[in-house]
Amino acid sequence: MRQTADDRARNEVAKIFQFYTASLAKDYMASTMAGDPNATSEEQHVEQAIKTVTSMTLSGVEIVDHWDNPKTGELFSLARLDLAAFKNNLQRARELNGKVRDYIRQNADRLHKELEKEEDKMRER
Repeated sequence: MRQTADDRARNEVAKIFQFYTASLAKDYMASTMAGDPNATSEEQHVEQAIKTVTSMTLSGVEIVDHWDNPKTGELFSLARLDLAAFKNNLQRARELNGKVRDYIRQNADRLHKELEKEEDKMRER
């Protein structure tokens, strides 16, 4: 049961991160491909970047706490992603297109702040 909760927590981090990485990638594509007839090639690089970053991110996710709901018996896991580890993973990603890697690395702090804002919104609901 604990392993299932841990896996679900990691999966939720991956979903959120995939969404934000896709947003960064779209920004990158919009800024570099305006009117470019080779957009398909760039889209493939960006898609690969998203998949690579997401899989690397999962390796940097740590389960830092567990909680048992006494009313339902459900077990929850709290997953944490270390932003510094994420940046290091980006540097090790040789498969990434250089421009995509640099763009994401330069915007990782903004990405992290946007993620925190979205998490705050979700907590307020």
